Amino acid sequence: MMTRLSDFASSGFSLNLWNDFFNMWQYDFMRHAFEAGTIVALVAGVVGYFVVMRRLSFAAHALSHIGFAGAAGAVLLGLNPLSGLLLFTSGGGLTMAVLGRKASSRDVQIGTVLAFMLGLGVLFINLYKGYATEAYSLLFGEILGISSSDVIATLVAGVLIIVAIILLYRRLLFASLDEEVAEAKGISMMKMSIVFMLLIAVATSIAVQVVGVLLIFALMVTPAAVAQRLARRPSQGLAISVCIALLATWAGLFISYYVPYPVSFFITSIVFLAYISVRIVQSGIFRRMSLMSGKN
Repeated sequence: MMTRLSDFASSGFSLNLWNDFFNMWQYDFMRHAFEAGTIVALVAGVVGYFVVMRRLSFAAHALSHIGFAGAAGAVLLGLNPLSGLLLFTSGGGLTMAVLGRKASSRDVQIGTVLAFMLGLGVLFINLYKGYATEAYSLLFGEILGISSSDVIATLVAGVLIIVAIILLYRRLLFASLDEEVAEAKGISMMKMSIVFMLLIAVATSIAVQVVGVLLIFALMVTPAAVAQRLARRPSQGLAISVCIALLATWAGLFISYYVPYPVSFFITSIVFLAYISVRIVQSGIFRRMSLMSGKN
């Protein structure tokens, strides 16, 4: 795909970026990539914000690796890798939710489930006699190979996730801010944990197409981590998280059209630079504020 991209974009950047955008938009694979990337960025920005609030970053990272084991199993059985990925992430998410009820022990439970699922993945790859190209492509993402049917499937999954978040917003926000108080008010933390882990599983499954198993952490967590540092209210945080995820995805696709390197590299680099920049700026501001307060 990178060879074809370099052929299509042999003229390089021009001074008219708007014209460049429409030039790449004439190709079906670029339209599909922008469409799927937009949906995934919206979902990742929203779900990722609650992932960070609930301190489930390790869970999102673990589910992506568990999904790879499922993809390997699907390839072994001659099925679509994405179906195996979704099945294993959902099963892994349910298991994590049931075992890791308390935040204090959650990392241990997640790590235990992850280790078992990765063991299954190794077994599936070993049993498969051919070269599991489809499964391995999920490691780094295959956004430039997404078809129109993939876009539709991503859209359906994305709409279901967003609708679920809207319906659960108040209870999910309450439970994310203070689990003990939420439970005392009658919110079932077990049910909430199960539903949210399933949402993470589906979001991870569709996001893998964009940045891959190994880099899902960047799109799902980093924009939300930046948003938490900048926002004063959850609504602001959600908006900032979505905007960063969208801008990084669009910019990554645009740059990769002209530069023969993976889209996922540019997306993850952009969100990482955003996070580092915010940390640097805030540390400078806080240092000046402390100096001023010391003088006063």
